[in-house]
Amino acid sequence: MAEIELSREYARPLAEFQEYLRSERNASGHTLAAYGSDLRDFFRFLDGRPLASVRIPVLRAYLGDLFGRKLGRATLIRRVAALRTFFRFLSRRGAVEVNPAAGLRSPRSERRLPVFLEIEAACHLLDLALKSAGRFPKRDLALLELLYSTGVRVSELVGLDINAVDFVAGLVSVKGKGRRERLVPVGDRALRVLNDYLASPERPAAARALFTNRFGGRLTGRSVERLVKKYCLLAGLPSRVTPHTLRHSFATHLLERGADLRAIQEILGHRNITTTQVYTHLTTRTLKEAYRNFFPRA
Repeated sequence: MAEIELSREYARPLAEFQEYLRSERNASGHTLAAYGSDLRDFFRFLDGRPLASVRIPVLRAYLGDLFGRKLGRATLIRRVAALRTFFRFLSRRGAVEVNPAAGLRSPRSERRLPVFLEIEAACHLLDLALKSAGRFPKRDLALLELLYSTGVRVSELVGLDINAVDFVAGLVSVKGKGRRERLVPVGDRALRVLNDYLASPERPAAARALFTNRFGGRLTGRSVERLVKKYCLLAGLPSRVTPHTLRHSFATHLLERGADLRAIQEILGHRNITTTQVYTHLTTRTLKEAYRNFFPRA
């Protein structure tokens, strides 16, 4: 969407709102860009009407316009969240007398079960990377092992610096969403291959980033996605497998082996336990097997 030139009526509140998100809410660059784009679209709909005059019928008319564009459900939910947060901000600052978005309802999100690999498939993928003869075999193996061993997001992985890994304690310090930091356990196998990578010529000794590209710079999320897809294709796994699939696999396998849901929530960096609970739906098969195996009248 092409950006419109904002009038002072809209430009100043938007700038102040984005500064609030950045400084007080620790919002990510992605969130700032998304909310900025969403609000610019709303300002286009207002067509010069003052923000102080906005009431719930105007917001509902705007939502009707969005529905007419056949936008995805996730986009609609984010647009409503942007409006709610923006008008709550304006209300608290006294810029509007009434918060028109206070009663605005958001579309219900679709609960999609995450795609994950079976344990055998995940191990097959890592074994294949172990035998790789690519340009950076040690880096690729360490990267895949760390993704699966920690369940970190790809953005968190590429953001890691070399000092983030504590080889003695077996922990990695991860900076997640909202710049929140957490300590994540790392398996011994992942630590071994990571140490091999760091001791190899594949990574420039002076580099700050943990995972580097061929120029010695920080590896990007897009590059990691391409690497995962490459090894999945070599392993005969579905092309839809992504770095996030390894995160889902990590969480599912922990839960299947009896890990506590709260512990998984902490490791994954979920702020809300309901986000983690989606993995309980993936373990139904395990429960059914246990029922068939142990209940006498199954």
